[in-house]
Amino acid sequence: MLRVGNLQRSIDFYTNVMGMKLLRTSENPEYKYSLAFVGYGNNPDHAELELTYNWGVETYEMGTAYGHLAIAVADAYEACEKIRNAGGKVTREAGPVKGGTTVIAFVTDPDGYKVELIQRSLS
Repeated sequence: MLRVGNLQRSIDFYTNVMGMKLLRTSENPEYKYSLAFVGYGNNPDHAELELTYNWGVETYEMGTAYGHLAIAVADAYEACEKIRNAGGKVTREAGPVKGGTTVIAFVTDPDGYKVELIQRSLS
């Protein structure tokens, strides 16, 4: 779960830029929060990411415990190009990880969360 400062902005990023689908949303007026679930498919076959908007809270401290999300992609170079063309921010271009051969890249979502793209054979 990620706490976000603008739910629609985050939905737009994860669907339009990262290529996920909006799976479902819910509102909780009593406790003043909204949820959106995004992913490349539904549980249990695919992981889902919960986006939580606490009404009236536009920013959060990242803290020191959070590192990043990681998503497998077939081609990290191609994924970076698609993300950039869709208006996303690539913060580390695709290339081999230091001291290894695995190809990775990083992008940053609108709230500053880092997302690692790890090139993997997806077959």
